[in-house]
Amino acid sequence: MVQQLRSKVAKLPYPVISIMAAVSAFGLYTSMYAFRKAFAAGTFTGQQYLHIDYKVWLVIAQVIGYTFSKFYGIRFIAEVNSKNRARYILVLIGIAWLALLAFAFVPAPFNIVFLFINGFPLGLIWGLVFGYLEGRRSTEFMAAVLSISLIFASGFVKTTGRTLISVFHVNEYYMPFLTGAIFVLPLLLFVFVIELIPPPTAEDKQLRAERTPMNAAERKQFLMRFLPGIILTIIIYVLLTIMRDVRDNFEVEIWADLGIKSNSIYTNIDTIISIIVLVAMSLLILIKRNLLAFSIIHALIITGCVLVGVSTLLFSYKLIGPVSWMTVAGLGLYLGYVPYNAIFFDRMIASFNYRSNVGFIMYIADSMGYLGSVSILLVKELGRPTISWGSFFKEGVMIVAIVGGVCCLLSLLYFLQTAKSSEKPKLENENTAGDLLAISNK
Repeated sequence: MVQQLRSKVAKLPYPVISIMAAVSAFGLYTSMYAFRKAFAAGTFTGQQYLHIDYKVWLVIAQVIGYTFSKFYGIRFIAEVNSKNRARYILVLIGIAWLALLAFAFVPAPFNIVFLFINGFPLGLIWGLVFGYLEGRRSTEFMAAVLSISLIFASGFVKTTGRTLISVFHVNEYYMPFLTGAIFVLPLLLFVFVIELIPPPTAEDKQLRAERTPMNAAERKQFLMRFLPGIILTIIIYVLLTIMRDVRDNFEVEIWADLGIKSNSIYTNIDTIISIIVLVAMSLLILIKRNLLAFSIIHALIITGCVLVGVSTLLFSYKLIGPVSWMTVAGLGLYLGYVPYNAIFFDRMIASFNYRSNVGFIMYIADSMGYLGSVSILLVKELGRPTISWGSFFKEGVMIVAIVGGVCCLLSLLYFLQTAKSSEKPKLENENTAGDLLAISNK
């Protein structure tokens, strides 16, 4: 049945298929977020274990699970067969949901382990979903729509969770499982729809390079080919992941430090950011030259770092208010973070016409990013336990602005030089072939 429906979908106009893929991917990942981030809507105040706040333990446990998942995903996502994607998605999210049920019934602090179990399977979902979208001439648009789920879903799920707590008086421990239950049917619907998307066309493969599974030798060869650029990229991505994760997990506390309490503010601001990032990412579909698009993506990331730094300085000198600061700083973080999760590596592969897949390199970056995230949480709680999350966030985003901006500029220069060097042998071969042809004609 699915194969018959997929054949019918393949006959639809290409833009319709692209929109269908984008919307289903967005809905699928937003639904997944309900199983991942709902617990962050709780505050779990007044509880500490080993002098570390209970909620921090929950965040650390889930991030450790997520980190292990990313390391495992380097191999798993690179080698996964496209026929198994939907089954893997449903099984993995199902395991995460059962972990939330156990979290609700097992008393603290013993239930902390279930956030680890929850995080591990969910860490593989991004690579499985992005596998449906990569390597197509409309990947920018589809990936942009998918990526704004990272922004929109976070606020939307936290608003849903806070509503269950404040309006329906749901216990904080049961709230994550019940939030997931609300999204079960949408999840099933979006998985079914995305399975109907046909594979990339011949034109897609010609324009964006064919995407194939990679064995260990191919993965090693890819890393050695672009090692300096990958190192710079990982430095930027680690910094962005850390601060994006702090904002995501402790947004309630950050807003409280700023003196603002509202159940809807998370969704309102994140919706504004989502729309701006969606437009910026989607416009890249108009650029056919892969290296030019890759350069513009670097420029967007640098712009994001500048926005973060400038807005934080203005807020520090009381030239803008907390809402403006959180909006602009959040926009800057996501302008930097989203391209790496959506189109940076896709255009990188296309620029150098390298047979590979995005999942492999994305999971290397993610594994380092989440390892950095959990390390910073431990450093903050053990080394500076008295600093508020608001102050910690403000200090952290300034580091992102300075170090991230410099590394991204160096990354751009490296890849441009690499592309220039790659062109020389090609031109020499073309000239040699022309000389041989001229001699043979004589």
